[in-house]
Amino acid sequence: MIRTETSLLFVIVVAAVSYVLIITEKVHRTVAALGGASILLLFGRYFGLIPKEKFPSEIRFMAEAVDWNTIGLLFGMMVIVGILKETGVFEFLAIKAAKVSNGDPWKIMLLFSIITAILSAFLDNVTTVLLIAPITISITKSLKLKPVPFLIAEVITSNIGGASTLIGDPPNIIISSGAGLSFNEFIINMGPPILVALLVTLVFIKFAFRKDLSQKPKNIEKILQINEWDEIKDYTLLKKSLFVLFLVIVLFFLHSKLHLEPATVAISGAVLLLLLSAKHIDNIFNQVEWSVLLFFVGLFVIVKGLDVAGLLDMGARAAVSITGGNLAVAMFVILFTSAIASSIVDNIPFTATMVPVVHSISANPMIAAQITQVGSNPLWWALGLGACLGGNGTLIGASANVVVAGISEKMGYPISFKEFLKYGVPVTFITVITAGVILYARTFII
Repeated sequence: MIRTETSLLFVIVVAAVSYVLIITEKVHRTVAALGGASILLLFGRYFGLIPKEKFPSEIRFMAEAVDWNTIGLLFGMMVIVGILKETGVFEFLAIKAAKVSNGDPWKIMLLFSIITAILSAFLDNVTTVLLIAPITISITKSLKLKPVPFLIAEVITSNIGGASTLIGDPPNIIISSGAGLSFNEFIINMGPPILVALLVTLVFIKFAFRKDLSQKPKNIEKILQINEWDEIKDYTLLKKSLFVLFLVIVLFFLHSKLHLEPATVAISGAVLLLLLSAKHIDNIFNQVEWSVLLFFVGLFVIVKGLDVAGLLDMGARAAVSITGGNLAVAMFVILFTSAIASSIVDNIPFTATMVPVVHSISANPMIAAQITQVGSNPLWWALGLGACLGGNGTLIGASANVVVAGISEKMGYPISFKEFLKYGVPVTFITVITAGVILYARTFII
């Protein structure tokens, strides 16, 4: 780690200005993120952030900074979803959902939130929102309802649902790799607190969006008379798309056993579907949310700067230094530190930074003795819960948030940082407290 005062001050100023611009929305978040990243790359070597012996070029620094698995996963799934849109299947599903719910806004929100949470647990939350968001916008437009509350509810439940399994959220994959934890261990230990947190969240969103849910849907009589099958424009392409999507989902389940990255699976599926669909590639690539992908590139570079300067590591170790050798205190410190940090910076690099810190704490003789006594190490679950649930705190706290914001903006329904914050902060506070209480009870009482 490079810890010179100059490089640390430089990266803090650049990151702070970038985040202020993103939060205040004075410029588009993608421009703010790329601007901050460009400044770090342009002047990083001068300020000692990019030493020649470690990073021969600025491009090497950027290549190491960017989580290409996330970028590749997003790109591949965006292409697949873009081709699926051409079939009319999203309109079909929207009308079907309207009929099942009889146009009741709360039933629609509840149905889609639960589906999103379940799918996020067994796919991943980014893939899930890429599939669910277009359907949500389609059904709300048909019923003349505001789509933003429904989208925010889905983002929140996607991050919660994704926390329950090893494959649901990238931080869990990092924790599993670093701690040697199995798929079953994640479900057994993360499942109960996440299930309770989800139930509490559903109560919260009904209360928080009560004004929006009181809207009277329009066109419901007309929609109920529509034959949803008439919305399918290309049955042949739909069959091909569903076949490829099925293959991709199966490989997502098996990717760890096959030693394949999710990005490899998603991009391979996208290429296969492009070959099968015979669609003009420019039309499909117009469906890709390029601004979202570039936002992540910029954000990853900024967070890498904070990491290389030592800020993430310093903050993590400062937080855990107050544990005093008490396992319960350490658990809650890690939980809350992870939640707060993950709402500000992307939870992927933060989790990677915290893994060796948790190993260090767990090796403390006093902590290790307590871990042996309780029969499991709750620090890993505290890290996973904090990193995943903390992603709901802000619009840039998790990949799914940014993806939905990009889709919504492109469809003419922008989600502001302030609007998301209004719901994200309280739901993060409630779910982190709830999950922490359940984790404590299961570890030390039950």
